[in-house]
Amino acid sequence: MKRSRFTRRTRQTPDTEELIRLTTQLSLSGSRLEDEFWERRLAGLVERLLAGNDETALNAALDHLYGAGGRAYDELADMVESCAECRHYTIESAGADQDVLLFAAPVLAWSRYAIPSGPIPAEVLATLRVQLQAHVLAANVRFGLADFFFSPDQLPQSYSDTAALTEKLTKSALHGRDIKLDSTEMPETINFLSDTRYLIGVLCAPAGGPLFRWQEADGNRTEAHKQWRGQGGEALRPLLPACALEPLLPQSFHAAVREADRASRPYSLRSAVSFLQTTLNVNAANLHAVVAPYYDRQLEEFRIGFTVEASSDVVHGVVWPLLENEDEAAETPGQIEAVLREAGVAEVLVLDHRFPLEYCDDCGAPLYPNPDGEPVHAELPEQEEEAAPRHLH
Repeated sequence: MKRSRFTRRTRQTPDTEELIRLTTQLSLSGSRLEDEFWERRLAGLVERLLAGNDETALNAALDHLYGAGGRAYDELADMVESCAECRHYTIESAGADQDVLLFAAPVLAWSRYAIPSGPIPAEVLATLRVQLQAHVLAANVRFGLADFFFSPDQLPQSYSDTAALTEKLTKSALHGRDIKLDSTEMPETINFLSDTRYLIGVLCAPAGGPLFRWQEADGNRTEAHKQWRGQGGEALRPLLPACALEPLLPQSFHAAVREADRASRPYSLRSAVSFLQTTLNVNAANLHAVVAPYYDRQLEEFRIGFTVEASSDVVHGVVWPLLENEDEAAETPGQIEAVLREAGVAEVLVLDHRFPLEYCDDCGAPLYPNPDGEPVHAELPEQEEEAAPRHLH
């Protein structure tokens, strides 16, 4: 997924130099035909590197182009994402070439208890198939779903890993079947108050044809999301007992993960307010929030500390990370304040001095700002601590 990158010295191999050359030429192209010329050559090289699990050359080229500025970085990032999540197959029995796409259906959730991830029961997977076909996917699409509900920790962690998952799921999708994944190979999931879960699969359709419902003549993206949020949300509910949930629109894998990253930030604030109202038995109007910027070499994130009325004790904290090309020029504090006020928080204090990117030495939790401008540990009153998730940030 595209993120702001720190430039660093990396040794440039011949593959790295060729990636930079092809991408630079693509960024300078003056016509669609020339675009296609450079894209074919760039795609061939990227696909070879992904197949060979050569992340070093790809990352070195991305680092170089990010530092150089201009369009080339985005061109290469888009190409790498596309090659990782897309395939084109010629299948004689299907009667046409096939386009294949890795997709994800993110679900935002929050709970006082652990948010589940893991294997999906066959009957739930069958119901999800029906809802996806009815509301999200185009009529002629065949697809295969992974029988696993992914947490962010369990998603592919590299472009090559993503390409490998696409390849693995494609063989099932071409035959309209789901695939069983080995859950013992999955990393453990850290428990947060609010988090994202992902249903992942591969779509397969005749080349050049629609993949999603909104690509059809009578389709509509907003209506598809509305129906999936309602009907799909009910189908997802058995996977998220004792959780509030908000299904997001299923999309291509990287676009879906980026959208989930963006949507999870205001969702985590609203979840925090609901959690504190329930746990502490207070009204949102009795909650105060302190917003502060946290820096490493540059601005990395904002942290929000919650207190109850005039107390300076931080009872809960939320991290609002910066994404993609966001920086100090973005109106992030205003966005955070708007979400908090919409959630009913009465007092919002925005601090403008720099805080260091510090964590608790004992448990590793982030330190949050209090009304006195000090970074402190967030701790619920003792009687509420046992019922709450261990990680509240």
